[in-house]
Amino acid sequence: MENIQNYITEILILLFLIVTFLQSGIDKVTDWQGNVSFIRGHFKDSPLEKFTSILVAIILVMELVAGAMMLVGIFHIITTGDSNVALIGTELAALSLIFLLIGQRLAKDYAGAMTLAVYFIIAIFGVYLLNN
Repeated sequence: MENIQNYITEILILLFLIVTFLQSGIDKVTDWQGNVSFIRGHFKDSPLEKFTSILVAIILVMELVAGAMMLVGIFHIITTGDSNVALIGTELAALSLIFLLIGQRLAKDYAGAMTLAVYFIIAIFGVYLLNN
């Protein structure tokens, strides 16, 4: 219980990112064709159009691995006070947001890119806290 109190900010950030990334990954798994179709249309005028399926698969794996690592990381923080697994998951989440940002910028979806900044700030704050 003491670790929950000592790491409450980190745990809340991790929970936010877990919901974000696991929900997104699960959505891609349950509606693969819909997601690939949407992304393909979104990137129709960008150099990424031909690589849509593989890029969505890469993001899917990154989201699921990041979410799982952060979930396991919360367990480690609560039981041992060790935040290394959570840190790696949060770093992977931030990296996947950078990949998504690249895609949004190439698609010239500046509003979508701006939205990612909010998630990135939260992820970087999580990385900062988990590093200390």
